[in-house]
Amino acid sequence: MDIHEYQSKEILSGLGVPVPRGGLAYSPEQAGYRARELGGDAWVVKAQIHSGGRGEAGGVKLCRSEDEVRTYAATLFGKQLVTRQTDANGKGVFRVWVEAATSIRQELYLGLVLDRKTERIMIVSSAHGGMEIEELAVEDPDSLRRMVIDPAVGLAEYQARELAFSLGLSGGQIAQMITVLRACYRAYRDLDALMVEINPLVITEAGDLIALDAKMSFDTNALYRRPEVAALRDPSQEDARESMAADNGLAYVGLDGDIGCITNGAGLAMATMDMVKLAGGEPANFLDIGGGASPERVCQAFRTVLSDTNVQVILINIFAGINRCDWIANGVIQAYRELNLGVPVIVRLAGTNVEEGRAILTGAGLPILAAETLEEAANAAVAARRQPVAA
Repeated sequence: MDIHEYQSKEILSGLGVPVPRGGLAYSPEQAGYRARELGGDAWVVKAQIHSGGRGEAGGVKLCRSEDEVRTYAATLFGKQLVTRQTDANGKGVFRVWVEAATSIRQELYLGLVLDRKTERIMIVSSAHGGMEIEELAVEDPDSLRRMVIDPAVGLAEYQARELAFSLGLSGGQIAQMITVLRACYRAYRDLDALMVEINPLVITEAGDLIALDAKMSFDTNALYRRPEVAALRDPSQEDARESMAADNGLAYVGLDGDIGCITNGAGLAMATMDMVKLAGGEPANFLDIGGGASPERVCQAFRTVLSDTNVQVILINIFAGINRCDWIANGVIQAYRELNLGVPVIVRLAGTNVEEGRAILTGAGLPILAAETLEEAANAAVAARRQPVAA
């Protein structure tokens, strides 16, 4: 789960990281008021969306009057901002962040990510900030410094000093960098984060370190124990289908195809999508209904899949263990009755109570195509998407 820049700054500021003074606005008038409240003669107005590359997409601007702040904010609200990190639809702008302008001497990059190879938290830094890490890796790979943190020890002070020296910091800046690194590490560790990034971390003309921008992502599977993080979720920045699925406890990822997939287990879901591709089709989604799926849960999975208007056929592939095939069958029938399905449905059942499940589907008298194997089901789905439902 991603959060907004201003939310990331609030978290880091609470842990001791210096950030520019700023305020949130939900209207152009409020943006102008924030500028007046902050004082000074220059402010930066930033669109708050879950994406990088906002500046080059026109989502960040330095303004030198309250009128300019209001005028620019008015152009942002309600806009679908398209950046290099979004799809063609972009992300909706419904709030902006207004902060006092900062005099910049140098920009640094600092990020904490999970290194799956070493199974450790890795600090990535560079003396050249303001660029996306992918660009830095290509354009100036020698500038990147990497440091792995041993989870049994945590971030050692000598590591923080070593990193500060490698970035060319000196004097009081070293102590400031140690504070920033400790705060980032604590946020990463204590909040189940997957990424903590400050880009740029700037050195001001006065020689101080300030987090000019910040980004954080969290492990969705750990949100149940981090209610303070879960409360920061902004559904307006998410795919509407994925938000709907998440609200109903389903694991869903929208894709670009037209064959809707309903499965149980991530591995089986991936195998199902692979088989659809091999059969010449394109999966419309990844959807895992999980274990112990009730008929109501199965019906909700249908609703989620059908919320994608591109779906022309639904493929159900269940290998029941904790689940039961009779539950799945009852869910399919319930979906037919409640949703007035207008697309072909192919069902492949295996595992617990498979005979009972097949008997329920057969006795329902509905136009459901049954398959014995996944290959057969995938081929039937690809064929069925080109035919009328009655066929």
